[in-house]
Amino acid sequence: MTVDITVPALGESVTEATVSRWLKAPGDAVAADEALVELETDKVAVEVKAESAGTLAEIAAAEGADVAVGALLGRLEPGDAATGDSSAAPETMSVPSSGPVPARVPPSSPAVRRLLDEHGLDPAQIEGTGKGGRLLKSDVLAAVVARAAPGAAPDEAASPAAEAAPSSEPGPSPEVEAAPAPAAAPPASAPPGPREAREERVPMSRLRRRAAERLKLAQDTAAMLTTFNEVDMSAVQALRAAHGEAFERKHGVRLGFMSFFVRACTAALAEYKAVNAQIDGDEIVYKHYHDIGVAVSAPQGLVVPVLRDAGRMSFAEVEQAIRALALKARDGRLALDDLLGGTFTITNGGIFGSLMSTPIINPPQSAILGMHKVQERPVAVAGAVEIRPMMYLALSYDHRLIDGREAVSFLVRIKECIEDPQRILLDL
Repeated sequence: MTVDITVPALGESVTEATVSRWLKAPGDAVAADEALVELETDKVAVEVKAESAGTLAEIAAAEGADVAVGALLGRLEPGDAATGDSSAAPETMSVPSSGPVPARVPPSSPAVRRLLDEHGLDPAQIEGTGKGGRLLKSDVLAAVVARAAPGAAPDEAASPAAEAAPSSEPGPSPEVEAAPAPAAAPPASAPPGPREAREERVPMSRLRRRAAERLKLAQDTAAMLTTFNEVDMSAVQALRAAHGEAFERKHGVRLGFMSFFVRACTAALAEYKAVNAQIDGDEIVYKHYHDIGVAVSAPQGLVVPVLRDAGRMSFAEVEQAIRALALKARDGRLALDDLLGGTFTITNGGIFGSLMSTPIINPPQSAILGMHKVQERPVAVAGAVEIRPMMYLALSYDHRLIDGREAVSFLVRIKECIEDPQRILLDL
C-alpha cells in the first residue's frame, strides 16, 4: 500500500512553496529519513524526507509546480530500501540477454523538457552533464547549436542514425575505413547558432521573487539615505594577530572581523535607539533588544539569519553562532525561525571584493550597515602620511525615523569601537 508524500507545515504565515528539485526518480530505492524532494519557500529551502524505507512509486507534483501545505507531492511504496519491494517496483521492459539493459535517463526539469519539445530533440541522444547524468539546459542548447552547424543534417544531432554515420571530420569513422584526405582548414569564424540557442530563460525562484518584492518595497516605502565613513582596521588586526591562535584553541572557532562589528553595532544601537526601531503604521516601535541579521551567501542566494540577543553575546558566542548559521545556509538547513525578527542588519560585501556600496534596508528594519574590503591606503596620522588598512563603512537608513545627526553619530560610534576595541571590552 502506497504512502502519500505531502507538503509539510512550512512555518508561521507560509502557506505555499515551489517544488525546486526532486532528488529521487520513480523506481529509485529510498532509505528511511532520506531526502526525496526540495521545496523552496519565500525564505528558505525545505527538504521533504521519506517516513520509511521503500521505493518512490510516483511523482505527483513536477519541478517548478507551486504547492500548498498538505498538497500531494508523490507516493512511496514501503519496502526494502536496498532493493525495493519487488511487488512495488515499476514494471520494466524485458530485453534480450545478449544486449545491455538500457540505462534510465534521470528526469529533466520542466524548462529542459520544454526546450526539448520546442526543438524536437530526443533526450536519450544527448549526454547530460548534471548530477547522475541529468540533462541541463546548457546540454540541450549545445545540441541545438551542433545541429544548426554547417554540414549537419536537419536531424543529425538528434537522430540515432547519426552515431553510425561516417564522421564529417577527416579520419576513419567507427565503422568505415576512409581514404586518407588532406585536413580541411577550419572556417575563420563559425556562424553563430540561432539567437534562442544562445539565450537561457529560467523561471525566477520563489526566494528571488520574494527578495525582489522586499527590496522594491524598501525603496518605495522608506525615505532611504546612506552615510559613509572609513575605519582604520589596524587595532583589530593587531588584536587578532596577538590573540587569534589562543582564541581558536579555546573556543574552537576563528576570531573574525564580524564579532567586532556585531559588538560595536550593539553598543551603538543601545545609545541611538531610533536606529534599532521600526515604523508600524502611525507608531514607532522601539526594540529594547538587539537581534542582528548577518547576511550570508547560500546556494539559493543571499539570506539573512539572525543572532538573537547579540548584545548579550561574547566574542566567542558571536563567532560560533555565525559559523553555525553559515554552515546551515550552505547546506540548505536554515529554518524559518533562523531568519525571522531581526532588528538591524550587517552585510559584508568586502568578502567579494566590494570597496564601497549603498546597501538596501531589510524591511521592516530601519537601517543596515555595509562593511567592505580592507585595503591599504595612505592616510594622514598626526601630521604624517602612513599606510593603514582601511575599510569604508556605509549606513543606509530610513530618514522618516532616523535623523541625519543620529545616523552620522551612530556610524562614528562604530568607528570609535573598531579603532579602539578596548571600548567594547570595557563597555565605554
